[in-house]
Amino acid sequence: MRKLAVGALAAGLFAMGAGTAFAASWQDIPALSTGGAKFHHGEYKWHPAGTNHGAFEWKGQLQDTDHDDDHNVYMQVKVEGYGWSRYDGKQKKTVPLNYLNWAAPQRYTDDAYIRVCRDKGSLNPDNCSTTKHYQR
Repeated sequence: MRKLAVGALAAGLFAMGAGTAFAASWQDIPALSTGGAKFHHGEYKWHPAGTNHGAFEWKGQLQDTDHDDDHNVYMQVKVEGYGWSRYDGKQKKTVPLNYLNWAAPQRYTDDAYIRVCRDKGSLNPDNCSTTKHYQR
């Protein structure tokens, strides 16, 4: 009987660990694009509470796809309760990005939004891709 209880406890702990590992595993972000800008090879993961602030971590390649327009590109990421955070790329280049975003007063973040944009200057509105929403 004791061996059965120890076996059941071990199986339960293994299942909990597997669930945590899945929650913290990388998931694909489909390519995001708009005129002149592209984010590709993107991935994200949710960190468990107590690890990296329970953050939404994302990474990928930010690319300026129109070298003749002289405009910069950037990523925008938003987590619940906060405004958009901006992560600039470089004109005429592809740059790797890897960042954590989290809601400071919360144990973990469970809503995140991400999009790619082209900065068209102060006189013209920027153009952005559709916004992707991810939930824990």
